[in-house]
This record gives sequence, structure tokens and C-alpha cells, in this order.
Amino acid sequence: MNVAVVRAARPFSWSTGSRLLVLGVLVYAAYVLAQVDISAERLAFGLKQGARFLARMFPPDVSKMDVLWTGIRESLQIAVLATVVGVALSLPIGVLAAGNLVPGFARLPARGFIAFCRSLHPVIKAILFVKAVGFGPLAGILALVLGTIGFVGKLFADAIEEISAKQVEAVRATGASFMNVVLFGVLPQVMARFVGFSTYQLDSNLRNSTMVGIVGAGGIGGALFSAFQRFDYDFVFTILATIVAIIVAGELVVNAVRKALHV
Repeated sequence: MNVAVVRAARPFSWSTGSRLLVLGVLVYAAYVLAQVDISAERLAFGLKQGARFLARMFPPDVSKMDVLWTGIRESLQIAVLATVVGVALSLPIGVLAAGNLVPGFARLPARGFIAFCRSLHPVIKAILFVKAVGFGPLAGILALVLGTIGFVGKLFADAIEEISAKQVEAVRATGASFMNVVLFGVLPQVMARFVGFSTYQLDSNLRNSTMVGIVGAGGIGGALFSAFQRFDYDFVFTILATIVAIIVAGELVVNAVRKALHV
């Protein structure tokens, strides 16, 4: 009698499909490297130019601190205001985009608007708003508000769709209105995650507020771009070091808020 021998699959082994996928990615990466102009000579030249550029940054220029602090203050104002407004708008939009709360005729436009807000880079949106409202922090605030809605609104809607339906049904059974269902059946389940999304977006807007200034949307980015154009690399280093210090400080504050709120 023939006894069929079944070979047990080795643990943690990759499937054939996974191996083919990795092989395809490696082949495509090799193809891309062959198409772009990358060579050892160019990398060596770039390292030499980079070392020369870094050498011109020292010693840092601290003679224009008034320009520096004006730009930094404006960037902080842009980031904070854009986060507050964007998060406030993300709440109702995220609720409308949740499929387990609203019907499709309301969900699809909300999802489409969120996708639209997320589709363009903040610098591109800043350029559009500069053309629309002119130079200044208003353009930067509007650009970052759309970016905040695109990020926080999507994550908030996804979080709502993952909640337990039992608590929502219990609140509905009391005859509560839709707003009360959201306040007492939905928000208590997602509030911790929503605070986490908001604090992360504040950290992201602090970084993005420096970029939008390069195209005239206010903030320290304008001063940074002007310093590059004047070849004031010592002042460029001062600006960059200040930006890094602010981002690190913002990260520490965000982490402290998360720990305080147990997020």
C-alpha cells in the first residue's frame, strides 16, 4: 500500500508569489538605476561639493536674529492656526466620510473631498493659494489647512469605521438624534486616536510651514530661500539649526501631551 508523504512547509518560508514580487522589485530598481544618470564619479564630485558647501556654513551668522525670529514666529503661527482650523474641519468631514454612520450619497462626496485635499503636495497648494490670495501667511495657512483635512480627516473616518457597533446601537435605541449618537456613541471610542492624529499633524505642519514660505506663503522659508540666493550659507546654517531645534522641541511637547492623555 502506497503511503502518501506530505511534506510540511518550513516555518517562516516565503511563498513563490512573495519571491517573484521581491525579484520583480529588484529588477525594476536595477532598470531605474540604469536609466538615471548615477555614477561613482558623480557621487564623488557631489561629496566634494557638499563638503565645500558645509565648510562655508561655519561659523554661523547670528547678526540677523531679527529676521530669523520674525520668520520663525510667523511659521509657528501658521502651523498652529492651520492645525486648529484643519482639525476642527476634519471632525465633521470625517464623520460624513464614515460608511457605518452615513449613507453613500453623503459618504462619497466627503471621501472625494478628503482625497482631493491629500492629492497635492503642500508646496503645490501653497503656490495655488499664493496666486489666489497673494503673498503672505494666509496662503500658507490655507494650504496647510487642506493638508490637515486630507490627513486627519481620512484617518478619523477610518477609525470611526472600525468602532464597535454595540455602543452606537445602544445610544440609538434611546431615541437619540444623530448628533447625540456621534457625541456619546462614536467620539468616546475614537477620541484617543483623534488626539494622536492631531498632535502628529501639528508636528507635520511645523515642518511644512517652513517649506511653504519658499514660494511666498509666509514663514521662515522665505528668509531661507533669500539666504540661499545671496549665498549667505552661514546664515542658512543658523536658520536650519533653529528649525531643527524647534522641530525637536515640538516633538518633545507632542510626546508629553500623548503621555499625559495616555494616547
